[in-house]
Amino acid sequence: MSETKIALVTGANKGIGYEIAAGLGALGYRVGVGARDEGRRESAVGKLRAGGADAFGVPLDVTSDQSVTEAAERVERQAGRLDALVNNAGISGETGPGWEQDPTTLDLDLVRTVVETNVIGVIRVTNAMLPLLRRSTSPRIVNVSSSVASLTRQADPDIEIGPIMAAYAPSKSFLNAVTVQYARQFAGADILINAACPGLVATDFTGFRGPRTPEQGAATAIRLATLPDDGPTGSFFEDEGVIPW
Repeated sequence: MSETKIALVTGANKGIGYEIAAGLGALGYRVGVGARDEGRRESAVGKLRAGGADAFGVPLDVTSDQSVTEAAERVERQAGRLDALVNNAGISGETGPGWEQDPTTLDLDLVRTVVETNVIGVIRVTNAMLPLLRRSTSPRIVNVSSSVASLTRQADPDIEIGPIMAAYAPSKSFLNAVTVQYARQFAGADILINAACPGLVATDFTGFRGPRTPEQGAATAIRLATLPDDGPTGSFFEDEGVIPW
């Protein structure tokens, strides 16, 4: 088995996902750039390669069973296994004035769309990639979440958590709950799985609002994707440490 570690990052053609791929590439990982849009995906691969990373493109729509199955087959052909999976692809869903999603007027189809990508898509990709991860001696899974997923913070009136986002925030809470279930299932195995909060990062996802750069936002996910064998699992992290559920 090659000593070069293999990673797959979903939604890696731009923003935080791209910087996660770049950071892992800089650490010597061979990185699969998972993205739906062919042009953006190949542009990201070219940019990563120009920067010295060993990158390859992986056509990937996390909402499609066929796309995810084909992505797993591509990673197997390209690398034969997977050492790190970073589930970064996600959407906020349509918002109203003030970047808000009012629960009293919420379109149920919007909720379904957000959950399909942010939760079901993660389950779909993770399960498709598990056979490849199990071939690794130190498999790691990182689910990119958000501090708005924290029910503790959301329920505390003294904590500023941002606008009400009745589709997006609960979808990330759901993702965190799923992360814990995987960690329970992997107990006693060598697969470490954690959730990562990038913070409020200035990308097109946030309308370029936020004090953090994509590189800063990628740091926690990169750390969790490269944990030592005695590292934590089933936890929720930001730069400063553990986030309360």
